[in-house]
Amino acid sequence: MRFKVVHAADLHLDTPCSGLGRTAPAVAEALRDASLHAFEGLVDLCLREQAAILLLAGDVYDGQERGIRAERRLRAGLERLGEAGVRTFAVHGNHDPLAQGAGPAWGSGTYVFPADDVVAVPVEVAGRVVATVHGISFRQREEHRNLARLFRPNGEGLQIGLLHANVGDPQHAPYAPCSVDDLREAGMDYWALGHVHRRRLVLEGGPWAAYSGVLQGRSPAGGELGPKGALVLDCDDRLGVLEPPRFVALDRIRFETVQVDLSGAMDLQEAIDRIESAGRGAAQTAEGRALILSATLGGDFGPDAEFQLRQGEILQSLQEAGLAQDPFVWWDALELRTRPPIRRDEIRVGGDLAAEVLAEADRLRASPEELGGLLAALEQELTRFPVRDALRMDIPPAGLLSEAEEICLRLLTGGDGR
Repeated sequence: MRFKVVHAADLHLDTPCSGLGRTAPAVAEALRDASLHAFEGLVDLCLREQAAILLLAGDVYDGQERGIRAERRLRAGLERLGEAGVRTFAVHGNHDPLAQGAGPAWGSGTYVFPADDVVAVPVEVAGRVVATVHGISFRQREEHRNLARLFRPNGEGLQIGLLHANVGDPQHAPYAPCSVDDLREAGMDYWALGHVHRRRLVLEGGPWAAYSGVLQGRSPAGGELGPKGALVLDCDDRLGVLEPPRFVALDRIRFETVQVDLSGAMDLQEAIDRIESAGRGAAQTAEGRALILSATLGGDFGPDAEFQLRQGEILQSLQEAGLAQDPFVWWDALELRTRPPIRRDEIRVGGDLAAEVLAEADRLRASPEELGGLLAALEQELTRFPVRDALRMDIPPAGLLSEAEEICLRLLTGGDGR
């Protein structure tokens, strides 16, 4: 029998965003509501897909002091699913361990796994058991047992493991640590994992294992960037998971970072135009969502000193313009990594070593045969050194010459290009 499963994790309902600078009131209000709206989108997704099962892999809340409105919205959403015949299964993670209290917000159609041992719960569709969901919750925040080793096949249909755990990710706290081999050997058909906020397919085929990622990004940090949402699985009780989990974006506000090359920009206005153009590009890929953007600005940029002096004013101007858009684009930060362009005309008349380097580069540039012979001899000489494999000798000779010239002139002029 065919049926669908939706896998979500790390909802962190009604918790504030972090790592942001000061925001406009309208942006702050939208951020406060984003996680709740994303959850409502998750409920709508389950109903639209006519899912049989919703899996919540931990950290539904962010901590003990959860808001009343979050509890009410969670209960209302889960009640909607229960009335439509969708079974919801949830485990507690490190942010919402059972020791903090289960809370009154679970709907009547939801099964919350205990913390003592793995429990297996059958799921029926049209009077037939199509899946067995296995799960275990965290009792305390710091769960250091390898919980994956407690899972064993039991019951009929698709064997699903629901687990909040760290499968070898050094960027996250090592709670319920386990290995890919632990998952593979446990006998599950699908592992619905939580804890890691970046979406990732851990195992493919037999079994499947995936992190769905956080439902709504909450900061400009790496794991919170980009599309966030849930995974949809097309399943068969005899054939298993039929194809790779399908990602559906549910975030209401998206955090992104853009790279902007300011090389050749003649003044501040041209630089601002390029930054805004990068913002428009990001907005086009956000599918109608509001954006929180950060920009890294690079390249050889003449007015970089003036830009740095007026950076706060420029950021404010971008914020005001972005806030007027619908949906809004809020510029959170500008990271300036530009450098002054090399003033070759000034260097040529300097009469120093930098002028000699530039003259030699010009001479080799005008003589491709000599340049090719020099690089061939250099490559032959470098074969005697292990560093040879790390050198970029596969780019055109003119490109190598330009890079070498750039490095030498930066070093000889103190990096300011003069």
